[in-house]
Amino acid sequence: MRTEDFDYHLPDELIAQYPANQRAGSRLLTLDGGTGGMADRQFKDLPALLRAGDVLVFNNTKVIKARLFGQKESGGQVEVLVERIINQHEVLAHVRASRSPKSGTLLTLAERWRVEMVGRNGELFHLRFLDDEDVFAILETSGRLPLPPYIEHNPEADDETRYQTVYAQKPGAVAAPTAGLHFDEVMLTDLRNMGVVTCEVTLHVGAGTFQPVRVDDIADHTMHSEWYEIPAETVDIIRRAKAEGRCVTAVGTTSLRALEAASQSGRLIAGQGETDIFITPGYQFQTVDRLLTNFHLPRSTLLMLVSAFAGYDHIRGAYQHAVAARYRFFSYGDAMLITK
Repeated sequence: MRTEDFDYHLPDELIAQYPANQRAGSRLLTLDGGTGGMADRQFKDLPALLRAGDVLVFNNTKVIKARLFGQKESGGQVEVLVERIINQHEVLAHVRASRSPKSGTLLTLAERWRVEMVGRNGELFHLRFLDDEDVFAILETSGRLPLPPYIEHNPEADDETRYQTVYAQKPGAVAAPTAGLHFDEVMLTDLRNMGVVTCEVTLHVGAGTFQPVRVDDIADHTMHSEWYEIPAETVDIIRRAKAEGRCVTAVGTTSLRALEAASQSGRLIAGQGETDIFITPGYQFQTVDRLLTNFHLPRSTLLMLVSAFAGYDHIRGAYQHAVAARYRFFSYGDAMLITK
């Protein structure tokens, strides 16, 4: 398939710049991947669409304050977006500067942190923080929240809370698993009380999630890599559900990618690793029956993923409907519940 097959027109005013007043206050479009049938609902209707015994799989990654500003020894300005924390003092990062820093270049970030440019890893820069402070602590005290490029305001106090799921635990993501932003503690409690089973995976979402596919033939695209972990408890919960014919719903494309990456042998396996799984139409899903997700960027790998899950024509129809019905798009926007 061609990348242009996954393009669509989206009026700028439908790109959500702020979240709904309440986490569960968004709209919810349901899509049956078997028939293409759609229904307009509210996210608060979600419990009515689930049954006791259904499994919801959440991504418990936590967004780090990954953006830092500073300067080179020469005085040139730099912007650093941490993509991956390697250890307590080293990271892989995107660096924006008038001239790319060379190996050995020293940077000063946030007017206090000394950083050495060690080398390159593809498009990423390998940086070493020279102070004794742990990188996580440096980012927490001096970094800025990395809001998506299509959100036009600088991070505000509300973004610190709302661009983070209420169940976020493990720091490492530079983008939120946005389908989870709709859940509040009240809904999670209500779901568990009605017998819905919840479990977690971790996938640290990278900045590559926002990148459009730039090749003409999608088969030529090189997918970015992300770290994931599947706990043994989650595997046990899902295996029992599948054996008993209960529905497994991935909350977000990141949860789905982690589960499918760990299912490539034909059986879900616990563990951790890197995944660059690229899911496009024709992919045979191993584990996930239903997907809760937001609306995705044109020409993006995530739009290709949902097209694989629900069917290309059904997704095109759903997105056309969502634009016409004035749904709100992307990270702070509305949600879809898709049956495979």
